[in-house]
Amino acid sequence: MQTTEPDSIAELIADCAQIPRSVRESPNTPPIQRHAAVWEVTDSCRAQVADLDEYV
Repeated sequence: MQTTEPDSIAELIADCAQIPRSVRESPNTPPIQRHAAVWEVTDSCRAQVADLDEYV
């Protein structure tokens, strides 16, 4: 199977119409949101930059 770039917007639309509906449609429900883990500065983190005059 050889894939080529479309030469016109009509060709692009025709190509996209061939994509199965199951791939084009999003699920009915959004994904469940997860909370990020709490981040804390530990003593080992501080020790990594302790001798630096400027930490960027």
